[in-house]
Amino acid sequence: MQTIVVTGASRGIGRYCAEQLHQRGHRVVGISRHSDESAPFEMRLADLSDPESLPAGLGDLRRDASVYALINAAGIASMNLLLTTPMKTVRRILDTNLLAAIATSQFFAPAMIRHGCGRIINFSTIAVALGLEGESVYVASKAGVEGFSRALARELAPHSITVNVIAPGPIQTDLIASVPPNKIGKIVQRQVINRMATLDDVWHLVSLILAPECDMLSGQVFAVGGV
Repeated sequence: MQTIVVTGASRGIGRYCAEQLHQRGHRVVGISRHSDESAPFEMRLADLSDPESLPAGLGDLRRDASVYALINAAGIASMNLLLTTPMKTVRRILDTNLLAAIATSQFFAPAMIRHGCGRIINFSTIAVALGLEGESVYVASKAGVEGFSRALARELAPHSITVNVIAPGPIQTDLIASVPPNKIGKIVQRQVINRMATLDDVWHLVSLILAPECDMLSGQVFAVGGV
């Protein structure tokens, strides 16, 4: 049985993808900084913004040759102008969104090499391509994820591991709960497809990338909604 690791598995996109994978018979290991006894899959606690804490609760997975995929869905946002964003918040966003993606990829790639193939899916945002004002720090963190993923795809290609990025437009999750509806509407109107994406829209793309037949798809950024 293949093992798929999903970060940010306690809510939002991460939770939805983890549940879909569990229903399809995969062993799913969800990683979150919050415990959730209602999850139908295995959950591990870890603070992904602190890479040194990963071995404590996840060391067995690093050596597990059944690990096939890593889905990095954990992320935070702060919708503020740069001049009103405290440096403490800047560091927290960069650590959670960019440093965590780097650290988890480094941590789990050896297991995928032992598996003989693998998939890494990182998450960005359509805000990078659109250069959305009021989200400069969030955009910086996710632009870093995109650049990192493109380079990592080349590094891991000899091991039959693909690395891709999914960059959704607005989806009704906690991440945008505090964003005014009129701002969401303006973002949606700048997309190629003028509607909000759903969790199903993202899941269908995730399932495609995870498919064994998709071994020629790597180093790409897929904007859900289009830009």
